[in-house]
Amino acid sequence: MSFEVPDDRRYLESHEWATTGGDTVRIGVSDFAQDELGDVVFVELPEAGDEIAAGEAFGVVESIKAVSDLYAPISGEVVAVNEELFDRPELVNEDPYGDGWMLEVDPVEGGDAEGLLDPDEYDDQIA
Repeated sequence: MSFEVPDDRRYLESHEWATTGGDTVRIGVSDFAQDELGDVVFVELPEAGDEIAAGEAFGVVESIKAVSDLYAPISGEVVAVNEELFDRPELVNEDPYGDGWMLEVDPVEGGDAEGLLDPDEYDDQIA
């Protein structure tokens, strides 16, 4: 089975993604992750103004199969949360790289995507 791995972002080994190249960084879970989770029924996310730290849990996603922690690919301050997910958590399954995004973060200095997997490395990991 082949999974979508857009080349405009970097990936954490735990299957979260972060966009690159903008002032803020958008974070979500990969197509592979949403497939492994099954139908997402609940998402717990931090609030705008909260700080997240690279490699540490920032939230929880609950599916019909499991409850899984979400890990931050970068460090920074949460500037936006996709509140649509509270009413429609299935967006994570339907459009993990678009409408199913989770957070926007203002990265701290040095809190960039260094050390994350590039699309080819991530594709190799999930192959």
